[in-house]
Amino acid sequence: MNALNRRDFLKGSSALATLASFGLLGMDFKDQEGPLRVALIGSGWYGKSDLFRLIQVADVEVVGLCDPDKNMLKAAGDMVATRQKSGKVPALYEDYKELLAKEKPEFVLIGSPDHWHALQCIDALKAGAHVYVQKPISVDVIEGEAMVAAARKYHKKVQVGTQRKSTPHLIDAKEQIIDTGKLGKISHVEVCCYYHMRANGNPPVEPVPDFFNYELWTGPAPLRPYDGIPHKRWWRTFIEYGNGITGDMCVHMLDTVRWMLKLGWPTQITSTGGIYVQKEGKSNISDTQSAIFEYPELNVVWQHRTWGNPDDPTYPWAFKIFGDKGMLAGSTMQADYTPLDKNEKPIHFDCLFEREKYPEDVNEPDIELNAAPATRLHMRNWLEAIDKNTLPVADIEEGHISTAACILANISMDLGGRTLKYDPKTMTVIGDKEATARLRRPYRKGYTHPEPKSV
Repeated sequence: MNALNRRDFLKGSSALATLASFGLLGMDFKDQEGPLRVALIGSGWYGKSDLFRLIQVADVEVVGLCDPDKNMLKAAGDMVATRQKSGKVPALYEDYKELLAKEKPEFVLIGSPDHWHALQCIDALKAGAHVYVQKPISVDVIEGEAMVAAARKYHKKVQVGTQRKSTPHLIDAKEQIIDTGKLGKISHVEVCCYYHMRANGNPPVEPVPDFFNYELWTGPAPLRPYDGIPHKRWWRTFIEYGNGITGDMCVHMLDTVRWMLKLGWPTQITSTGGIYVQKEGKSNISDTQSAIFEYPELNVVWQHRTWGNPDDPTYPWAFKIFGDKGMLAGSTMQADYTPLDKNEKPIHFDCLFEREKYPEDVNEPDIELNAAPATRLHMRNWLEAIDKNTLPVADIEEGHISTAACILANISMDLGGRTLKYDPKTMTVIGDKEATARLRRPYRKGYTHPEPKSV
């Protein structure tokens, strides 16, 4: 493979302490043989954001971009040309399968809507590429199982975009608070999102514009009547394409807590909720939902509301880990340790920004400046895992567990709050045929659902 140059890697590093936390200070990359041949599938907001972070930390030649929206695709191509060393506009494709066949990229980034993640990831792996796929990795549980099976079968590294594991202030908080035992016995965690992020409009049905291939964009999902360009964010308000706020936001915080506390599959999951307040629009995802992810002597409790006030305005999208000696709260912006002992001082952890080191960040449209350093570290970790033949910090299996847990919470809610016990060995919900049947979503005609045994 094309490897990174160690000196250039270290030149782009944000902090020695953060590097040490990844075990990267002793890394020994080979001399680079040439730029990494990279392709992006899904050239919208976050796909481009991921790609630009990779360009910042490695010698990259973007050989192809893919999107069913011709206008978005052209704009992305022009923007990439200004960001990569060669100055070239990448080859532009409507169909990702054509991109994979013609360009044969070594590295594929997937930033498409959730309902496409599984098929695109598996096809990229089959084509010989390592993959960086956005979260949630799938829209049903068996899709996720198939993605894990494909990564292992084709011996490729898949990094999931749950970059809280690469967030410098959260790495510091884990090392200083969790790993040192400051919290004592931990038996309760709260994770939440109170952002008013649920689109809920009533746009009219209209003709599909000629620059947009709506059939291809829809892919294996049900074909809804076209009521406007689904991006940006409109698609997230429909369960046909994703898993609602739980699948979008809980997956991040649950994954962070699992990483910090070394948790695997929950023993059982229970969830209730629905559309309680925002009933006026087309949206069919819950505006209110609670879920309990149970572990031995530990509950992780999720809550979201897309209306009203946040429970804690300082931490509107966050986790709070409670021990008998203190509490650790964390978000994308900060973290705080609050000891139970009044004689012990609290500890605050600030978000790292790198505006001076990467001035191009400041003028990038829609960039999340607080997340950019984490994504850069996440990209470096992925490339190191490829070079060293180790698993990346957000390996596909870990992303699958966090994604599937959120999907199971939604299934529990849809079944009236039934407690579900998923067995990853048999890939069934124990003693519940109805819930097991929901582990696979039906695909639209012309598309075949991936299966773990036949990827």
